[in-house]
Amino acid sequence: MPAALLLKYPGTNCDHETARALEAVGFTTRTVPIARVTPGDLAGTDLVMLSGGFSYGDYVMAGRIAQLQTESKVGDSLRTFAAGGGYVLGVCNGFQILVKLGLLPAGSLIDNTSGRFLCRWTRLRKQDNRSPFLQLLPDEFELPVAHAEGRFVAPDGLAAEYRCNGLAALTYVEDINGSSAGIAGLQSENGRIFGLMPHPERFLYRRHHYDPDWNGHPEWGWGYFFFLGLAQALGAATASP
Repeated sequence: MPAALLLKYPGTNCDHETARALEAVGFTTRTVPIARVTPGDLAGTDLVMLSGGFSYGDYVMAGRIAQLQTESKVGDSLRTFAAGGGYVLGVCNGFQILVKLGLLPAGSLIDNTSGRFLCRWTRLRKQDNRSPFLQLLPDEFELPVAHAEGRFVAPDGLAAEYRCNGLAALTYVEDINGSSAGIAGLQSENGRIFGLMPHPERFLYRRHHYDPDWNGHPEWGWGYFFFLGLAQALGAATASP
């Protein structure tokens, strides 16, 4: 059974929903406050999870203080963990933290072009079928978003390059926040670190969809299949010689 470690920061508010989603697909979960986490907590863990929320109230900029705390507590260990076969996932604020940590392709997440907090459902498109997080999802699907600093920007030309080489694994079908090249999610070159602004944990069950007649699946929402893809990949890895 794969194991997930959820890092919790002051202001994180999606850890319970994320733990529920992970447990639904077969993970065991532990939630550890960042103030108490040690490199030893990564031992025996398959996934390190940075859930959504407003770490430290986003008082400086989204994810900045959390980045500094993570660097101090487990920065080098987290890099070693991912390089050694572990997975790291960041959703919304977790995505912002991973970008600031330099664990994902270079760029930044800044204010939406509207200047407003955005809370809505949006259509997404897969750009890389190799990602275990996306392997069970259709080419286009829906997830909810909820962010104010969700516009991904990158140095000149890099966003388009990310689209071409598969690092921009997930894009918006329509422009909702001004992100360069429509980027909604990024992955590392080895595919083991993944970050996205939409919230898969908020569409775990079919009943979570805004349309009561949604017919994508009789029981589960697309978020379930997002997490299930990783669970299945870890199961296959465990079973291999």
